[in-house]
Amino acid sequence: MARVFDVIEYPSEMKGEIVHRFPETGIGDYRIGSQLIVRESQAAVFFRDGQALDVFRAGRHTLTTANIPLLINWLGKLFNERTPFPAEVYFVSMKEFANEKWGTPQPIIVRNPGMGLGVALLQGFGTFSFQVKDPQQFVTQVVGTQGAYRTADIEERLKTMLLSTLQDVLGETTAAKSVVELIGLTEEVGAAVRAKAQDDFQALGLELKSFYIGNLKPSSKSAQELRDMGMLDMATYTQLQAADAMRDAAQNPSGGAGLTAGIGAGMGIGNLMQQATSGAMQQQQGQQSGGGGAAANIPEVMTPSEAAAILKVSEEDVKAAIEAGDLKAKKLGNAYRISKAALEEFLKG
Repeated sequence: MARVFDVIEYPSEMKGEIVHRFPETGIGDYRIGSQLIVRESQAAVFFRDGQALDVFRAGRHTLTTANIPLLINWLGKLFNERTPFPAEVYFVSMKEFANEKWGTPQPIIVRNPGMGLGVALLQGFGTFSFQVKDPQQFVTQVVGTQGAYRTADIEERLKTMLLSTLQDVLGETTAAKSVVELIGLTEEVGAAVRAKAQDDFQALGLELKSFYIGNLKPSSKSAQELRDMGMLDMATYTQLQAADAMRDAAQNPSGGAGLTAGIGAGMGIGNLMQQATSGAMQQQQGQQSGGGGAAANIPEVMTPSEAAAILKVSEEDVKAAIEAGDLKAKKLGNAYRISKAALEEFLKG
């Protein structure tokens, strides 16, 4: 019996699948009167002769492909058993793809005037959701002739768009807000990203349904990593090494001293840099004036090695004086820090 018409449907929940082409490969030779069944969560884009002719929503539809029954069986012999009227159907999932994850693979640099280096590095993560808004545009602009198109095929492209927009929004926000204020405005920042990125999504036939910031915080990059990023000169790099030492000491689970060091490392880097710079300037001024004695060259906070250089003794001698109680020092994890006042008191005998 001659084939008269087909029933075309894709009874799948399309989990993780945005578009499914029917047939997946080759060309279709659907006859006039063929039935297209589209489910509630789908839309179907009908192509004939390589052109998108129509978009079908949920329900049963009758296709007109110019493929006339019986006659096409004879015409097919003239085209090497291929239909002279090729047609394809692309089933498009219209559901919302939610809980897609995003994160910052590298810190985002923002202005932070009046604090530390004058810039801050922020890292964050969260979720977003999207939905196909224009099935025909999405298929023609993005999918092309692929047999199946999944969320994994486009997620990196969408994340890149979102992170670029997030960087713009953070830059605009920090022009009027400090980083401390910014971290408390995650809901407002998320809404701004969603609004600003909408045009880019619509250009692909998509709609950005939501963009949530789960966490936004200063980066834990070390001084070495900052220097590798080209953000630090040698002098600032040396100063921040002390902050890294304090942070490492804070990770020591030995009790209260570690907790105090953690607070200092998190909030006092700017102060530490200012003190170090101020100490260096005072030292330079003392050398230029040719006076002031050794006390003028003593920094506010020293390591045992630095104290040993000032006292012109070995580092072991300084540690021995600390352990004997003669020289007062603060122990942070496994490291000692000596104040200028403590060293001056020690010199007085």
